Amino acid sequence: MSLRAATSHIPRHPGVSAHQRERARSVENRVADAITRFAGSMAFVYVHVAWFALWIGLGAEPFPYGLLTMMVSLEAIFLSTFILISQNRQDEARRQLADAEWQLEQEQARQNQLEVRQNEELLELSKQILELTRAMHGRGSSVDAADTTSEG
Repeated sequence: MSLRAATSHIPRHPGVSAHQRERARSVENRVADAITRFAGSMAFVYVHVAWFALWIGLGAEPFPYGLLTMMVSLEAIFLSTFILISQNRQDEARRQLADAEWQLEQEQARQNQLEVRQNEELLELSKQILELTRAMHGRGSSVDAADTTSEG
Protein backbone atom coordinates (compact mmCIF):
# COMPACT_ATOMS: atom_id res chain seq x y z
CA MET A 1 0.00 0.00 0.00
CA SER A 2 1.46 3.35 -1.00
CA LEU A 3 1.64 6.36 1.27
CA ARG A 4 -0.78 8.19 -1.00
CA ALA A 5 -3.35 5.37 -0.70
CA ALA A 6 -2.82 5.19 3.07
CA THR A 7 -3.37 8.93 3.54
CA SER A 8 -6.15 9.43 0.99
CA HIS A 9 -8.87 8.89 3.63
CA ILE A 10 -7.48 11.63 5.89
CA PRO A 11 -9.73 14.70 5.76
CA ARG A 12 -8.04 17.75 4.28
CA HIS A 13 -8.54 21.40 4.98
CA PRO A 14 -10.66 23.01 2.24
CA GLY A 15 -7.85 25.49 1.50
CA VAL A 16 -5.39 22.66 0.88
CA SER A 17 -7.89 20.76 -1.26
CA ALA A 18 -8.55 23.86 -3.39
CA HIS A 19 -4.80 24.36 -3.84
CA GLN A 20 -4.35 20.74 -4.92
CA ARG A 21 -7.18 21.00 -7.45
CA GLU A 22 -5.70 24.20 -8.85
CA ARG A 23 -2.24 22.58 -9.07
CA ALA A 24 -3.62 19.49 -10.82
CA ARG A 25 -4.95 21.63 -13.68
CA SER A 26 -1.43 22.33 -14.96
CA VAL A 27 0.52 19.57 -16.72
CA GLU A 28 3.78 21.29 -15.79
CA ASN A 29 2.86 21.25 -12.10
CA ARG A 30 1.88 17.58 -12.22
CA VAL A 31 5.19 16.68 -13.93
CA ALA A 32 7.21 18.74 -11.44
CA ASP A 33 5.36 17.16 -8.51
CA ALA A 34 5.90 13.63 -9.90
CA ILE A 35 9.63 14.23 -10.43
CA THR A 36 10.01 15.75 -6.98
CA ARG A 37 8.13 12.80 -5.43
CA PHE A 38 10.38 10.32 -7.24
CA ALA A 39 13.58 12.26 -6.47
CA GLY A 40 12.69 12.17 -2.79
CA SER A 41 12.22 8.40 -2.69
CA MET A 42 14.45 5.44 -1.96
CA ALA A 43 13.73 4.15 -5.47
CA PHE A 44 15.66 7.17 -6.76
CA VAL A 45 18.62 6.20 -4.58
CA TYR A 46 18.48 2.55 -5.72
CA VAL A 47 18.34 3.56 -9.40
CA HIS A 48 21.41 5.73 -8.97
CA VAL A 49 23.37 3.14 -7.04
CA ALA A 50 22.66 0.60 -9.80
CA TRP A 51 23.45 3.14 -12.54
CA PHE A 52 26.79 4.17 -10.99
CA ALA A 53 27.74 0.55 -10.27
CA LEU A 54 26.98 -0.48 -13.86
CA TRP A 55 28.70 2.57 -15.33
CA ILE A 56 31.87 2.00 -13.36
CA GLY A 57 31.69 -1.82 -13.32
CA LEU A 58 31.15 -2.17 -17.08
CA GLY A 59 33.85 0.40 -17.80
CA ALA A 60 31.62 2.71 -19.82
CA GLU A 61 34.42 5.30 -19.69
CA PRO A 62 37.90 5.62 -18.17
CA PHE A 63 38.62 6.72 -14.63
CA PRO A 64 38.00 10.36 -14.08
CA TYR A 65 34.48 9.55 -15.37
CA GLY A 66 34.04 12.94 -17.08
CA LEU A 67 30.79 12.05 -18.86
CA LEU A 68 29.30 10.53 -15.73
CA THR A 69 30.31 13.60 -13.74
CA MET A 70 28.75 15.91 -16.32
CA MET A 71 25.49 13.89 -16.38
CA VAL A 72 25.29 13.87 -12.59
CA SER A 73 25.95 17.63 -12.50
CA LEU A 74 23.18 18.28 -15.03
CA GLU A 75 20.85 16.03 -13.07
CA ALA A 76 21.70 17.95 -9.89
CA ILE A 77 20.89 21.24 -11.62
CA PHE A 78 17.51 19.97 -12.79
CA LEU A 79 16.69 18.31 -9.47
CA SER A 80 17.51 21.49 -7.55
CA THR A 81 15.15 23.36 -9.89
CA PHE A 82 12.39 20.82 -9.26
CA ILE A 83 12.99 21.07 -5.52
CA LEU A 84 12.63 24.85 -5.72
CA ILE A 85 9.41 24.41 -7.71
CA SER A 86 8.16 22.01 -5.04
CA GLN A 87 9.08 24.43 -2.25
CA ASN A 88 7.24 27.22 -4.05
CA ARG A 89 4.21 24.94 -4.32
CA GLN A 90 4.40 24.15 -0.62
CA ASP A 91 4.71 27.84 0.24
CA GLU A 92 1.67 28.62 -1.89
CA ALA A 93 -0.27 25.82 -0.18
CA ARG A 94 0.75 27.17 3.25
CA ARG A 95 -0.32 30.67 2.21
CA GLN A 96 -3.72 29.44 1.04
CA LEU A 97 -4.13 27.44 4.23
CA ALA A 98 -3.21 30.47 6.34
CA ASP A 99 -5.67 32.63 4.36
CA ALA A 100 -8.43 30.07 4.85
CA GLU A 101 -7.68 29.84 8.58
CA TRP A 102 -7.66 33.63 8.87
CA GLN A 103 -11.04 33.85 7.15
CA LEU A 104 -12.40 31.20 9.50
CA GLU A 105 -11.07 33.10 12.52
CA GLN A 106 -12.66 36.31 11.22
CA GLU A 107 -16.00 34.54 10.81
CA GLN A 108 -15.72 33.09 14.32
CA ALA A 109 -14.91 36.56 15.69
CA ARG A 110 -18.01 37.98 13.96
CA GLN A 111 -20.07 35.11 15.39
CA ASN A 112 -18.65 35.75 18.86
CA GLN A 113 -19.52 39.46 18.60
CA LEU A 114 -23.06 38.57 17.59
CA GLU A 115 -23.36 36.19 20.54
CA VAL A 116 -22.04 38.87 22.91
CA ARG A 117 -24.66 41.34 21.61
CA GLN A 118 -27.40 38.72 21.96
CA ASN A 119 -26.26 37.93 25.51
CA GLU A 120 -26.28 41.63 26.38
CA GLU A 121 -29.81 41.96 24.99
CA LEU A 122 -30.92 38.89 26.98
CA LEU A 123 -29.39 40.34 30.16
CA GLU A 124 -31.17 43.65 29.54
CA LEU A 125 -34.48 41.82 29.00
CA SER A 126 -33.88 39.77 32.15
CA LYS A 127 -33.26 42.97 34.13
CA GLN A 128 -36.49 44.48 32.78
CA ILE A 129 -38.42 41.31 33.67
CA LEU A 130 -36.90 41.36 37.17
CA GLU A 131 -37.85 45.04 37.64
CA LEU A 132 -41.41 44.36 36.44
CA THR A 133 -41.64 41.33 38.74
CA ARG A 134 -40.42 43.37 41.71
CA ALA A 135 -42.79 46.19 40.85
CA MET A 136 -45.71 43.78 40.66
CA HIS A 137 -44.75 42.10 43.91
CA GLY A 138 -44.35 45.49 45.56
CA ARG A 139 -47.71 46.68 44.26
CA GLY A 140 -49.31 43.35 45.14
CA SER A 141 -48.02 43.40 48.73
CA SER A 142 -49.21 46.99 49.29
CA VAL A 143 -52.65 46.05 47.87
CA ASP A 144 -52.75 42.99 50.16
CA ALA A 145 -51.77 45.16 53.13
CA ALA A 146 -54.50 47.68 52.30
CA ASP A 147 -57.07 44.90 52.01
CA THR A 148 -56.15 43.44 55.38
CA THR A 149 -56.32 46.83 57.13
CA SER A 150 -59.68 47.71 55.60
CA GLU A 151 -61.16 44.34 56.59
CA GLY A 152 -60.12 44.62 60.16
